[in-house]
Amino acid sequence: MAPQIDPKGSCDISVRIGGEAGQGMNSLSALLGKAYVRNGYHVFIHHDIMSRIRGGHNFTQIRLSDRPVDNLASRVDILVCLDKNTLDLYRDNLDGLVVYDQGKVKENAPAGEKYLPLAMERIAEETGGSARMANSVAAGALMALTGQPLEPLIKLLGEVFQGKGEKIVRANEACVHKGYEAAKAKMKGSAVCRLPSAGGAGGKRMLISGSEAMALGALASNVRVYSAYPMSPATSVMEFLAAKQRDLGLVVEQAEDEISAVNMAIGAFFCGARAMTGTSGGGLALMVEGISLAGMTETPVVILDCQRPAPATGLPTRTEQADLLFVAHCAHGEFPRAILAPGNAVQAFQAVNKAFYLAEKYQTPVFILGDQYLNDSSWTAEPFDLEGLRRGKQSLVPGEKLKDMEPYRYVRYEITDSGISPRLLPGTPGQVLYADSDEHTVEGHITESAEVRKAMVDKRLRKLDGLREEMAGPEIYPDPHAAAYLVCWGSTLEIVREAVRELRREGMDLGYIHFSELYPLKEDPLPPGIAGRARLIGVENNALGQFCGLLRMETGLRIETRILKYDGRPFTPGELVDRLKNEAGVRP
Repeated sequence: MAPQIDPKGSCDISVRIGGEAGQGMNSLSALLGKAYVRNGYHVFIHHDIMSRIRGGHNFTQIRLSDRPVDNLASRVDILVCLDKNTLDLYRDNLDGLVVYDQGKVKENAPAGEKYLPLAMERIAEETGGSARMANSVAAGALMALTGQPLEPLIKLLGEVFQGKGEKIVRANEACVHKGYEAAKAKMKGSAVCRLPSAGGAGGKRMLISGSEAMALGALASNVRVYSAYPMSPATSVMEFLAAKQRDLGLVVEQAEDEISAVNMAIGAFFCGARAMTGTSGGGLALMVEGISLAGMTETPVVILDCQRPAPATGLPTRTEQADLLFVAHCAHGEFPRAILAPGNAVQAFQAVNKAFYLAEKYQTPVFILGDQYLNDSSWTAEPFDLEGLRRGKQSLVPGEKLKDMEPYRYVRYEITDSGISPRLLPGTPGQVLYADSDEHTVEGHITESAEVRKAMVDKRLRKLDGLREEMAGPEIYPDPHAAAYLVCWGSTLEIVREAVRELRREGMDLGYIHFSELYPLKEDPLPPGIAGRARLIGVENNALGQFCGLLRMETGLRIETRILKYDGRPFTPGELVDRLKNEAGVRP
């Protein structure tokens, strides 16, 4: 068994760890991922999870390389089976090395060069006193299989388990050492999938999930209030912020439902505190009346929609990109909004910051679309660039102008060319702020006037012009001159990127166009010379090609060929390459 080597000599290893829910695969992958990052490698981690607390079949896939890797691999080089079910599922379908717990296979134990039996639970019981520490044994074995030193992993165990006491830390350390030694003995001392030297320690690199990046983006944007009701996969954003609330002076409120959550966020922003809420599609459905309230009262609010397959409960722990059209049109009536859809952890951090800026400047709801694949996966990332982040208040009347305002003559909804009215906060000395969910006059008083109604709708919708100018254009690779492009958005970015690079190596004149800022769209979303000349192929994780539909609806651009996936799982680069060849006829 040898790791995949690219023409430049880089190494790329894919490890899958499978077992039942409750066997600690997430903890194991997080420990291993951080250890490899500290050893200088790049890591990507993806979780495939059933919707149950215990039992069933889950797996975590870890991709390791001495060069940047940003998506799950199509192959498996090492499979670690923490239960017999995982062995039975994959033993005949993988060419890679299969590591399994020999104590769980009583009959017909597989043998041969590609199998490595280890007594993981027995070692854990004898060494650490608990079969639950079998994942630490597996961690040690994987470090041996890839030829890595144990020191970073041992140090991490102390950091992670210090709150559980010295005895637990030492027991896990012993299990790691025993797993390492057992694997080395089975391999006769030679690493099976040795990673080449990564040139030293990982420095300041992070291993960070999409949810953690969103939470950090909010903190960097001076979020003060986060209100939400738990709903996967958005819950991890709330958990991260809740762990920081005492140190950073945040208010993190687990509301009784999503209706309360969105109205708390709106109320906080109305009073001047930057606020955000997060949910998935089912929770967003409950928020729509509150979102419409924000549209009428022209109150900023930032809303995360971390998508999962629907309708109804759907597949609550799987991934999909099927909320786009809902988000573009949710809530009754017509009012401006913006939609951002990051493609990786770095973009997730940046998108949250831009969302706060846009929401506050244009006094309107701004949505960020994530999904289970984006939110729950982890990337190796360099420290985020904090230069240029927007933290200051937007659209508030500055103090010097406030001094010149006539007392008690503040006009909250003043008609302006941009649609943006001067904003004061409740309690501003010498002024009164009137706001109402009914249609209102410029002062904020309820009205039935047809003339005022039309003027107010026009005023609010004029903000779309400003929002449209703020939207970044798509990323186009490699340049605007390719014969064909894959058109994608959000979390498909890195998968599409790798598939395109593979097809270009095969001689195909292909590129990609990725949108991370989806609405409002510019009238001409593509550079001149692409539309009408190049072939466009939509790639989306939904059944209807929703972004293709939005493009046609908003700009008239037609994308007839579509590669769609909606089984609750993300594309892999290899799968996408095969489907492009077989379904879309992509040829050199």
